[in-house]
Amino acid sequence: MTEDEPSRRNRLVSVALDEASIGRGTSDQEHERQIAIYDLIEENSFGLPGLDDGPYALKIALHDSKLALEVCSEKGEFLSAHILSLTPFRGLLKDYFLVCESYYAAIRTATRAQIEAIDMGRRAVHNEAAELLLERLKGKIDCDIDTARRIFTLVTALHWKG
Repeated sequence: MTEDEPSRRNRLVSVALDEASIGRGTSDQEHERQIAIYDLIEENSFGLPGLDDGPYALKIALHDSKLALEVCSEKGEFLSAHILSLTPFRGLLKDYFLVCESYYAAIRTATRAQIEAIDMGRRAVHNEAAELLLERLKGKIDCDIDTARRIFTLVTALHWKG
């Protein structure tokens, strides 16, 4: 497969979180953020409808309580920016943080069955948020559910500063 084939162009090659938007999280949160960026770059499906300018670089930020996604070419040329209201995500973010707190506490003291049950709940909320993100990005950014899941993980990272 060559770099010119669409499946190789419709992907992210770099992802950055806006330093002004992020705060320091716990070691578990920092680890999850690093894994999400690594996983997102390693395996993703990402494109701009009607354009064939990939591979892409993505910068994720919060501006006035809105999610800002800036898409550039691999060489850093600006291609598009999308601002999404986070209002539809507020309940999911709250639920996700609560279940994550329970999960991180459980992995230190709970039984395997308890950890698995909490993790199932965490994954369910994560999937619901990824589906909402896909819906909100429709017509703006094309990505698959796994890419949306990883982007949502990074959106949560922007909220860790409290």
